[in-house]
Amino acid sequence: MKHTPYLLYSDGQGNIFEDETLYVLGRTGWDAVETELDDWIPLPDGGNLYELPGRRGIGLDVKTGEMRLCEKGWAVAAFIPPAHTGFYMAAYETLPDAPTLPLFCYTCAGWYEGEFFVTATRIERDIRQECAGYDEDKIESGLTKFVTAYPHNRLVQHLAETCCQTYHCPAARNYFMGRWECPIPISPACNANCIGCISFQPEDETIVSTQDRLTFKPTAAEVVEYTVPHLETAPYPIVSFGQGCEGEPLLMWETIREAILEIRRHTSKGSININTNGSNPRAVEELMKAGLNSIRVSTNSARKEIYTPYYRPNNYEFQDLLESLKIAAAYGGWTSINYFVFPGMTDSEAELDALRHLIEYTDLKMIQWRNFNIDPDWYLGKIGVTETGDRYGVKQLMHIIREEYPHLKFGYFNPPIERMKNYEEDFAH
Repeated sequence: MKHTPYLLYSDGQGNIFEDETLYVLGRTGWDAVETELDDWIPLPDGGNLYELPGRRGIGLDVKTGEMRLCEKGWAVAAFIPPAHTGFYMAAYETLPDAPTLPLFCYTCAGWYEGEFFVTATRIERDIRQECAGYDEDKIESGLTKFVTAYPHNRLVQHLAETCCQTYHCPAARNYFMGRWECPIPISPACNANCIGCISFQPEDETIVSTQDRLTFKPTAAEVVEYTVPHLETAPYPIVSFGQGCEGEPLLMWETIREAILEIRRHTSKGSININTNGSNPRAVEELMKAGLNSIRVSTNSARKEIYTPYYRPNNYEFQDLLESLKIAAAYGGWTSINYFVFPGMTDSEAELDALRHLIEYTDLKMIQWRNFNIDPDWYLGKIGVTETGDRYGVKQLMHIIREEYPHLKFGYFNPPIERMKNYEEDFAH
């Protein structure tokens, strides 16, 4: 039988090498573990490797079979692109003076038969954020066209200047190419204080937010002006409230309701979605009545005791998430959870039991298996977890859920209404 990949290390100068004296190990919870060869796939297009400063990779000695550190350089991890979910994190030992890692995912990576491999699976067939699918000329043309067409629309300006041109946001880039899911940032404020928030971090924190938060409150008229044409003309169109560059959209639910009602006066095409923390079930009910088609609720866990120290919610509780999902399903809406996968936590016995309850209580339609963008040591320390308990492995967890809930869909993106009706049909080409 062929061996698993070799460990990678960085020389601190931007160069990455393989260490053929060590097989790479994966990390689950706090532990370094052996992997199986079928856990690995070639690093997908759009993936990146990066060094982990102040950290030594943990490998399995090729000759002795014992665990030891790679002292040749710093540990290496992979960013895997959207549509892929990681099974293991990079395994390393953190030195005392190591800096906190920025808000990216740290998937286990190795070297195998002449190429880079990662412990991951493609969970989603949708091609909407494939690197090869972006046409820079079309994006530039779309920017000129839409900014000219909506000269006084602050949202279009924000999507152009901040999201598309500064952060190269995949959703914004798709909007300016006139296709698929159109983002609607709507709220500058938030009612959670997530320790891994990508748009706001306290000045005294050891990490920085990866992007700046929306600074104004859009009007319903601004929303309607650019979303109706998108719904009318784009292939497989979706418009989505709630983006990474903002706070919690349900804090602006009255504006959202007004916008939905007005959108539906102009067009019945496409689907209207909200990405939310699910903190206001009453607001969700009002939005469903107005014509909301789908809701995606983000969570790091199906357990209150893991959710609360991460989200640090203001004026809402974990149960509100479940109620919001339940209400949306009762109104016939498509319901998803944006599930932050942390190997060793997400696949624990306690988490599986809680996930079963969530699925059954809310009549959940879909799990979006998202890679958790966070420093693993920092995260576990922040939420006070020193022991993650017995675990199945992420791949086995997915298998168990598929077996027990065959109706439940797996993916990475919000499906358009055409796919909600026939999820198994590949629509995106």
